[in-house]
Amino acid sequence: MNFTKSTLTLAVSSAFIFSSSVIADDNKAHDSTIEVITVSSDFRQQNLLTTPASLSVLTDADAEQRNAQHLEELIAIAPNVNYASGSQRARYYQIRGIGERSQFKEPINPSVGMIVDDVDFTGIGSIATLFDISQVEIFRGPQGTRFGANALAGMINITTNSPTDEFEGAVKLDAGNYDSYGLGIALSGPASDDVNYRFAINKHVSDGFMDNVFLNTDDANNQNELNVRGKLSIAATNNLTIDLTGFYFDFNNGYDAFSLDNTRTTYSDELGFDDQETKALAAKFTYQGFEGFTLVSILSASDSDLGYGYDEDWAYVGISFPENIENQDYAYWEYTSRDHYFREKSVQSVELRALSAAGNEIFDGTTSWVTGIYFKKDDEDLNRLHTKAAKSFNSSFDTKSIAVYAQFDSQLNNQWSLITGLRVEQRDADYIKSDGFTDSLNDTMIGGKLVLSYQQSDSSFWYGSINRGYKAGGVNTDGTLPDNLRSFDPEYLTNYELGYKVSLLDNDAYIRTAIFYMDRTDMQVKSSQIILSEDHSAEFTEYLGNAASGKNYGLEVESSWQVNDNINIYGSLGLLKTQFNDFTNANGQSLSGEEQAHAPKYQFNIGINYQPTDAWLFNISIDGKDDFYLSDTRYYDYDESGSIELGEAIPDQDVKSKKIVLLNASISYLADNWQVKLWGRNLTDKNYVNRGYYWGNDPRDGYTAKQYTHLSEPLVFGVTVDYQF
Repeated sequence: MNFTKSTLTLAVSSAFIFSSSVIADDNKAHDSTIEVITVSSDFRQQNLLTTPASLSVLTDADAEQRNAQHLEELIAIAPNVNYASGSQRARYYQIRGIGERSQFKEPINPSVGMIVDDVDFTGIGSIATLFDISQVEIFRGPQGTRFGANALAGMINITTNSPTDEFEGAVKLDAGNYDSYGLGIALSGPASDDVNYRFAINKHVSDGFMDNVFLNTDDANNQNELNVRGKLSIAATNNLTIDLTGFYFDFNNGYDAFSLDNTRTTYSDELGFDDQETKALAAKFTYQGFEGFTLVSILSASDSDLGYGYDEDWAYVGISFPENIENQDYAYWEYTSRDHYFREKSVQSVELRALSAAGNEIFDGTTSWVTGIYFKKDDEDLNRLHTKAAKSFNSSFDTKSIAVYAQFDSQLNNQWSLITGLRVEQRDADYIKSDGFTDSLNDTMIGGKLVLSYQQSDSSFWYGSINRGYKAGGVNTDGTLPDNLRSFDPEYLTNYELGYKVSLLDNDAYIRTAIFYMDRTDMQVKSSQIILSEDHSAEFTEYLGNAASGKNYGLEVESSWQVNDNINIYGSLGLLKTQFNDFTNANGQSLSGEEQAHAPKYQFNIGINYQPTDAWLFNISIDGKDDFYLSDTRYYDYDESGSIELGEAIPDQDVKSKKIVLLNASISYLADNWQVKLWGRNLTDKNYVNRGYYWGNDPRDGYTAKQYTHLSEPLVFGVTVDYQF
């Protein structure tokens, strides 16, 4: 890569994801300043401008601009996308207000899936590192036809760089505050006339942002992450290509994230951890030897060992001894406890797909088609070790899914197109717990889409769609529940969407908009019930069930304007309204008509790139996010005597995050084959929250209930050197 020859647009080609009007007449001469972005994770590759869906495509340029090591550091670019870090790294994402926030002993069915180079990493998104990536595609709304049960709210697809025909390499060095540094190396080229390779390795370490005063250490919440990847592209015959990918992730991170003072100072005497070792393989075979269609088969397998644990009391033994507290009434009130979870997760999948070849469309040549079959086996074993032996246990959750799907893309005339898709998925699951509790599930789920699009001109595109997605049913881990509450059914979501995409000012600008309304039925939410035993005693029991419905609706806008050769302005806006219908939460309180958790009413990003010469590039951007509920706890659970006290609301400031505006910037010097970049995120050092709870956990104040939060990154800054050869 020659940095000095990079124009401003190429240097930040996806500061927001834009596309030129490639649908225009191929013979029409026009020099577009906006790079063409291709969406690769749908059944067929297509231009972003003519993709009838609301999605963002984040490229390596976006990641480099912020020096983002992980997806959580980049996700603010995409409207109506949030994340939760109940662990060291963001493991779960929420799209349009829908998505999980944590996992402890229960098996879960994610609402937002994550795929990296055809390998399904749904539910273990901590490994979403960004070194040597090509792009990240974030589909908003259900993707029931393409991805099935893991895409109720949307899908995140990460594609890394492919092997190249000519030798090339890259070295990346970075260093920053909190004793952070990293090294990345990528090599690519031909191994023979028919085989190309790519190899990438990246190591990132940091002390983290927390100080443990009891253990006198500043790295209790450290990051120690290794990512190794190899790829082969093989031209086996004239008609057969084989793409092979291998992964190795080894994350050994600390987890000491919650403070009794809601600061970055902790008191834990037993350090937590968030470890993951993953080995994965994927093989994609593309055969074009048939006259009427192309046959694609994708095989993938991954094995992960995950360890997650924390000091449950967030304190040291003696924190409430008389000499350490002001209020002697609470002397010796403390407890001590730890909670550790060790999981072994194994996932295998096989997909066989047939796509009609060009010139072999059906219905008088108007309709291309795709049909396929998909099989997935997902086994997860859990060993929970808790200080209290009664809370420790082993469990296994084994699932098998098989799906068939079909999609038809019909060109009704020169301007109107119609897409119809259907997916039927059968899922069987078996849950076994060490105390002898077992349960089995058998669900048949149906999803699909109906999309009508209108090509108004070469540069403007309209679409309207109805998409139906689903999330698989599950089981509750409490074997004391009655039979009718031990399992719960699938959840369904119907998304109605209208979108408009336009390229303006002779392809120097674009605007992409979408308005949507999502109807959620059989929502899987935490509920509760008073259960009477044979001796007529009553027990208040929590469980997951299909106890609610809801609606989520809003607006998404992404835009960019290449003002001139030196200046590029970009931005995005997400507006979101969420509401529970007919829902009583686990504390017995009605939340009907109230907002859903982790669903900020607005999110925005705006930035400017200024390149006065070929050698210098300046970027400044602002991210903003409204406050949002951290959980579905909105009311006091108990009064001082321990009795349930219904109806008294917790103040919003105790159960919500705060509104936040963050400032980011970078300065890059570009040479022929290297660049140096000074960068910073959260330059004003704002404290902001990505996970929180309302409860009592501090013996020094008598375990008074209050908000406890997991803080996101403070001011981080550093220098990065990239060398291309």
